Amino acid sequence: MKNMIHSLVEQGKYVEARSKIINLNVADIAQLLEETKQKKLLILFRMLPKDMASGVFTHMSSDLQRHIIESVTDMEAIGIFDVLSLDDAIDIIEEMPANIVKKVLKNANDETRKLINQFLNYPEDSAGSIMTIEHVELRKEITVKQALASIKETGVDKETIDSCYVTDNNRILEGVVTIRKLILSDDQTVVKDIMDKGVIFINTHDDQEDVAGMFKKYDYYVMPVVDNEHRLVGIVTIDDVIDVIDQEVTEDLQKMAAMQPSEKAYLKTSTLQLAKHRLPWLLILMISAAFTGGIIKRYESALQSVMVLASFIPMIMDTGGNAGSQSSTLIIRGLALGDMRTNDILKVLWKELRVSCIVGLTLSSVNFIRIYLIEKTGLLVSVTVCFTLLLTVMLAKVVGGILPIMAKKIKLDPAIMAGPLITTIVDAVALTIYFTTAAWLLGI
Repeated sequence: MKNMIHSLVEQGKYVEARSKIINLNVADIAQLLEETKQKKLLILFRMLPKDMASGVFTHMSSDLQRHIIESVTDMEAIGIFDVLSLDDAIDIIEEMPANIVKKVLKNANDETRKLINQFLNYPEDSAGSIMTIEHVELRKEITVKQALASIKETGVDKETIDSCYVTDNNRILEGVVTIRKLILSDDQTVVKDIMDKGVIFINTHDDQEDVAGMFKKYDYYVMPVVDNEHRLVGIVTIDDVIDVIDQEVTEDLQKMAAMQPSEKAYLKTSTLQLAKHRLPWLLILMISAAFTGGIIKRYESALQSVMVLASFIPMIMDTGGNAGSQSSTLIIRGLALGDMRTNDILKVLWKELRVSCIVGLTLSSVNFIRIYLIEKTGLLVSVTVCFTLLLTVMLAKVVGGILPIMAKKIKLDPAIMAGPLITTIVDAVALTIYFTTAAWLLGI
């Protein structure tokens, strides 16, 4: 279908192309426009119905959104944002340069401009920055009949009408009632008599990662947002939470790979930017690795007297690094999902100690059989290597389990305590253990 549409566009058959495009999902149309040459792109976008154009706009990359806003007239630009839900409009505006934001705000009505500025003032990555104000709010004194009439009148512009939030005259959140309960209740029943008072809510300044954790914990698809006075100010919906999860996971993966996080797609990030994101941590790790070299240099005479020791260094270092990465990955993920807390550090320490004993003993035993019985290496050298391997695995797993929790405790992102950093730490300690054990057992 996409190839056919591209062919029609190239031939200048825009009417036929439009008839095909409007039958596609808005996400597929956005992908189609991403693959369209810029000369034809604006023509196709202007051919879309207004509501569809706004839906397509939300699924585009920020670069393409910027290109369209810069290319269309002021009235066309505000027409796009008029149809968008407020939270989608805020998400888009936050990524736009100042001149584009100015263009949108200049043409917005006073109420919209005020709301946009209010949202932009919420802390980045907070619940307030991802919420929408397009929710159903009911006064607790009204009847079910009045509530349903209000929903019919205003519901068309709301993000969702399934959950209706009940407030008093000061907009203090007091409960929630579902549309199902309203429909099935008697017309003259007062809303406060059927509302659920145990409503779970979010504060505007809660971190978006914590918000995602609450959605997972309570299995909700929408949650109300209140300010510090407990007044209802908006809602967060599951589609926004999915975006948050995607963003947070991407950020964690980049940090775990020793890179500065970037929100731009790989192919749309310049070579210089990619290098800038990677260099700082690589420099830190390279400099810290100098300690490893220093340890080897210090025991140079030991290596010269028993040359076979050098051949086992890569195996010990690699095994230690891999063991540490396994533990850190599990702990970082557990912290992100809320499966464990910082005060679980002793439980983690005890568990990792037991796991490391089993893993370390197994690996050491297999290595002893390989080194001593198969390769016919000397007994003392074999014992040195295997004893070092056992201690290294135990140390790596404990360090890999504890460091992310300690990072979280001092308000750092646990993801920075991932593979590369832990591997560097374990390498240095493993070599110290190795040469100290060799000096003790071999008398060198």
